[in-house]
Amino acid sequence: MSHSVEQFFEELWKDYIQLAPSAAKVHQVLGKGLPIINDHVALRTYNLAPVRLATLAQNFEAMGYKACGDYVFEAKKLVAKHYEHSDPNLPKIFISELLVNEFSPELQQIVHALMEQVDPAAVTQPQFLYSGVHWQISSTDYEKLLAESEYAAWLAAFGFRANHFTVNVNELQDFESLEAVNETLKNAGFHLNNAGGEIKGSPEVFLEQSSTMADHIVVRFSDMDKVIPSCFYEFAKRYEIRPNQLYTGFVAASADKIFESTNVNPDTSAIIA
Repeated sequence: MSHSVEQFFEELWKDYIQLAPSAAKVHQVLGKGLPIINDHVALRTYNLAPVRLATLAQNFEAMGYKACGDYVFEAKKLVAKHYEHSDPNLPKIFISELLVNEFSPELQQIVHALMEQVDPAAVTQPQFLYSGVHWQISSTDYEKLLAESEYAAWLAAFGFRANHFTVNVNELQDFESLEAVNETLKNAGFHLNNAGGEIKGSPEVFLEQSSTMADHIVVRFSDMDKVIPSCFYEFAKRYEIRPNQLYTGFVAASADKIFESTNVNPDTSAIIA
C-alpha cells in the first residue's frame, strides 16, 4: 500500500470523526482495541461541473482504483458507481451524484450558485475529498433544499467528505452475524436506521447492511447556527458468490434505505418509504 493512499484514508477518517464522534465509540464497542477493517467509504456529489462523479473519481483512479458497478436510485434521483482497488484490504469507494436537472428550478438555482463558488483546480487534488464546503449557504436555502431532497441539503451543508465509513463485519473477531453486531450496538445506546428494516439485504443478494442514524452537530450557516444530522457509520456483511469469493458489489434497494441514515426526521421518512 503506497504511503499516499494510506495517508489519504487517514485524513478522510480524521475529518469524518469530527462530524461523527460516535464512530470512535463504535470502534471501542466492536473492535475492543483491535483495528477495524473498512468495507467501503461513501461520498456524495452533484452532477454538475466542476464536481461531477467522474471528476471526483479521477482522484481515486490515480490511487489505483477501478470502476466496478453502476447503480440507479430513481426515487431519490441519484446515480452511483463503486470502485475497487487491487489491494483487497483497501476500502471500496461508493460515489453517488444527485441528478440536479430533475428537480425544481428553485433547487437547481440554489445548487448552481453553490457550484459557481468551487475552484475547478481544487477538485483535481485528493484533499478536495475531505475539504468540506466551498461556499456560503443560508439556513433558508438549506431548508428549501431539504423540502425537496435530503441528499441535496446534506451536501450543501457539509460539502465534500466521507458521508460514512463502513465496518467490514466479516473481519470482526467476535461477531458471527450482523444481528449480533446490531444487538451489541443497541445495548450500547446507539440508534439504528430502521427504514426498510434494521438489516437491509440478505444472504440471497450476498450482502447485508445496517447503519447507525447520523450524529447531530452544529453547522454554521451564513445567517445562523443550526443543529442538523451529519455522518453515520455503516456495517456490512458479505456472502460468498462462489466458493472462497465474497460478493464485492452493492445492492441498490438496500443502499436506497442506507441513504436515509442522514434523514432529519427518520421516523416519518421510514413510514413514507
